Amino acid sequence: MPRVAFLGLGAIGTPMARHLVRPEFDLAVWNRTGSKAAAFATATGARYAATPAEAARDREVVVTCLPVSRDVEALLGGPDGLLATLPEGAVLVDCTSGDAATSRRIAARLAERGIGFLDAPVSGGVIGAEQGTLTVMIGGDAATLDRVRPVLANFGQRLVHCGAVGAGDALKAVNNALLAMHIWGTAEGLVALEKAGVKAEVALAVINASSGRSNASMNLFPERVVTRAFPRTFRLALLDKDVGIAAELARAQQIVAPLLQLTSELFRLAHRELGEVADHVEAVQMVERLGGALIGGTTAPEQA
Repeated sequence: MPRVAFLGLGAIGTPMARHLVRPEFDLAVWNRTGSKAAAFATATGARYAATPAEAARDREVVVTCLPVSRDVEALLGGPDGLLATLPEGAVLVDCTSGDAATSRRIAARLAERGIGFLDAPVSGGVIGAEQGTLTVMIGGDAATLDRVRPVLANFGQRLVHCGAVGAGDALKAVNNALLAMHIWGTAEGLVALEKAGVKAEVALAVINASSGRSNASMNLFPERVVTRAFPRTFRLALLDKDVGIAAELARAQQIVAPLLQLTSELFRLAHRELGEVADHVEAVQMVERLGGALIGGTTAPEQA
């Protein structure tokens, strides 16, 4: 079994890394906020690494999980970077929800050193990461995937080989763009229904037994919007980034995709208005302000 390093102990990365705390993996961990990696190492028995180079030393598999692809690319060079110590024959598995162009650039740079690369963004959220039931969308060489499958299977219940390098990134971006569409569209419909006198609970009961249902209507709106709970589990800023990647993908492929482009603009606007710490479902609040009604609420918000 390979020796493993995990870089990026964020909301999803931390529970993913916990699944790799196994004697046969001899796990090393690194995080940009070093105290978080040190605390993780103390709590789990993993090895604490002060730099990416230290984390990658003598590792056969390095897993990264950072906000954007350029963060991963920035870890490669310099005396403290991954390339300073990552051995020939190793594999870098990037679980960042990234962009295909940067992933291809990273893969080419690693290939010059005889190091493999897979883009492997995940879906399933924090709960999926905690339970080890994530779906992993993988771009890259199938034989390379087979080599690291014993590692990925610890946090991924479904490992899907999507195609060449960048294919995983592309599929994850489109998936999240659909999530964004469902959130915004469901919010617009429910605000209109509230103003027409149809309560959200009634509307959702019908929609979720009919053809208009989605994960947003079945789970996000009943649990987070109607209750006005709005827990912060996935930042709106990251969904904005993902939808932007999907919109750019459509432009690069020269397809007519007005809905993708509009969704990208709407979530960029929501991100700008609601800020960096807002949850992705809080975009609903912007629709409510524009429409002058609360979903499941009793008071109309001030119209924008």
